[in-house]
Amino acid sequence: MDLRNFGRRGFMAGGLFAGLMAYAPRSLAEALGYPRSLQGPMVGAPGPNHFTIWVRASGAFDVLLEYASDREFTDVKRTAPVRATAEGDFCVHLRAEGLQPGRTYWYRLRFDGKLDRYQPLPFRTRTAPAGPADFRVVYGSCCRSQFDMEQRIFSVAQALEPDMFFWLGDNIYADSDSPDALADLYRRQRGVDRLQGLIRSTPQLATWDDHDFGFNDSDGTNPIKGEALRLFNSWWANPRHAEDGDPGIYFKQSYGGVDFFFTDGRYHRSPSKAPDGPGKTMLGATQLRWLKDELKRSKAVFKVLVSGGGWSSAEAADGGDSWAVYQRERDEIFDFIRDQNIEGVFCISGDSHMGELNCIPRSEAGGYDIYDMVSSPLAQMPAAKYDQVPEMRVRELWTRSVNVGVLTFTMKPTPKMTFTLHDIMGAPVWDPLVLTPADLRNGVKSWDRLADPEELERLNRWKTGGGYYGPSRPGVAGA
Repeated sequence: MDLRNFGRRGFMAGGLFAGLMAYAPRSLAEALGYPRSLQGPMVGAPGPNHFTIWVRASGAFDVLLEYASDREFTDVKRTAPVRATAEGDFCVHLRAEGLQPGRTYWYRLRFDGKLDRYQPLPFRTRTAPAGPADFRVVYGSCCRSQFDMEQRIFSVAQALEPDMFFWLGDNIYADSDSPDALADLYRRQRGVDRLQGLIRSTPQLATWDDHDFGFNDSDGTNPIKGEALRLFNSWWANPRHAEDGDPGIYFKQSYGGVDFFFTDGRYHRSPSKAPDGPGKTMLGATQLRWLKDELKRSKAVFKVLVSGGGWSSAEAADGGDSWAVYQRERDEIFDFIRDQNIEGVFCISGDSHMGELNCIPRSEAGGYDIYDMVSSPLAQMPAAKYDQVPEMRVRELWTRSVNVGVLTFTMKPTPKMTFTLHDIMGAPVWDPLVLTPADLRNGVKSWDRLADPEELERLNRWKTGGGYYGPSRPGVAGA
């Protein structure tokens, strides 16, 4: 065989094929690179009469959402198309409206008018209940794809069958002042295989912390905070931001008779190393006023304060980055709750790379005890910070594996909230903490009744000059 002739014939055949392709039907040409989803879909903010879908498209295409009450889409409805743009990193938010509370709905997406052939099966999700109802929230923080791309903990999260999942910050580890780096890490994290079943069916809500805002311990001086905000809003489908004209990501989500207040502890934050006092803030004046107003207005039986950093004094030492070094503003919030007789408040947080169940004993100041339930990490190296001492540890530190927190709300016959922390195998690591409205009202002391006896002994040893986890501590006379 004459290979030179074969090469010329192959080249001519290729040229002829390319010429024919120029006149081929549009559908055939699109088979080489057609409009579709690159990441997602993901369910965002829920409501009794709506649900929200996030997706990232493969280019600048119109995207629309189809939804129906049955898998066959016999009563299909469609949203108006939304254009994916490069400015939004081709992320699109779509909202199905006019729905019934507490119902299952099926949905699918069209890109440039066509269904995504890589995702031929529809997905399903549920609307929120119209009033008080039993439901479950699973949450966590600190998710580093560079450390773990498998992220088995999300199989546990899905098996727990939550009605919502909360991301409490450090959702990516960008650690950069480059918006391109932040965007790249969002794409990697959103593509984790074990995450897909959870995000396609269960509403996802998020706040941020330093590593998805910029560098470690980044604050309001971050030079790319505007870009970080734009990317966060592109990649998450939270409820509408609470205060127009005040940049940030804080918002309120109501569900099943409970109000969740997601705070933004980064955009307006003073540097953590600044002395604590009237001029130091984590929230900024506008967000602080919004939080107080919404807490006072809320009629919910439970009111949950959500923060990226912990609420207790555990990180009060040098290098702390939590509410422990913003205690003046924290105590202003807690004093407001007491003085306005606002009942039913407790806290959840992340960041510490440990599972924690802590308490700020505000009953000693005329209020009631404020609990902080910490879940961390989701996909990062666990830590063992036994040198940290909060006001009160209700359960021993959990440092043996990644974990997720679970809030189970039961409304009848008496409302209660049950908190558990689950390890990488799905097992609960402590005895549950159960709170009722009767525990969360002024004048009620509960921390000594609900804490493990071992933790009470450790606290007493610390207060009398000993070490929290041992017989002595350095720097104490007679220790």
